[in-house]
Amino acid sequence: MSKTLQARESRPELMDDWSQGGPKLREALVHLRRLNRLFGAAAPTLYGVKKLWREAGSPRTLSIVDIGSGSGDVNKRLLRWALEEGVRLGVTLVDKTEEAAKEASLYYWNESRVQIRQADLFELEANSADIVTGTQFVHHFSGEELAGAVSRMLDISRIGIVLNDIHRHWLPWTAVWLATRVISNNPYIRHDGPLSVAKGFRADDWEKLRRTPGLERLSYSWRPLFRYAVTIPKEDGGHND
Repeated sequence: MSKTLQARESRPELMDDWSQGGPKLREALVHLRRLNRLFGAAAPTLYGVKKLWREAGSPRTLSIVDIGSGSGDVNKRLLRWALEEGVRLGVTLVDKTEEAAKEASLYYWNESRVQIRQADLFELEANSADIVTGTQFVHHFSGEELAGAVSRMLDISRIGIVLNDIHRHWLPWTAVWLATRVISNNPYIRHDGPLSVAKGFRADDWEKLRRTPGLERLSYSWRPLFRYAVTIPKEDGGHND
């Protein structure tokens, strides 16, 4: 760990190597669900979705595409919220890896509101979902790539996008380092968990991103536990019933 974590770490995570995978990656996706529950990973995504939903006039039908979804476990909270609000919600989980698609299919085998798609962000059609979400997704992109990935997510949406990612700080780095060693022997989890914090964000990173043409409407909010909920409404965006 950098002593200060002032700059975002540039080293790739093991999960960024698409030539690897197999049983260890599928195991990592299962263990990642434990970490997500432990650190409350779903809450900032729900916060951002509710914010955009209200700003769009609280439509009674809503479609969400979750990019880099893994097994998509954070969407359980969204599905429960939709039932409570009487919103007809459809969620499409999108991930590049076959392992994630298989794990998501098992996790949501009896949930008709969830669809699984193995695809890359840049393969998706423009204006194909009301809201596009990325939970712990955009930290995989370097500074040069980040603006392009976020802009593409905005293209895919009709209402806007929600980013839920990690606050780069020594306290969550330490907590994640300890937690990954207690709950898992998986090499992906032990290597990528702390590294993902070092690849995370601070307020000045979001301020810089907001200066990108087309992303000026970005707003961000610090959320427990050491997360940022970022929303970008689409200019002249609308909801299709």
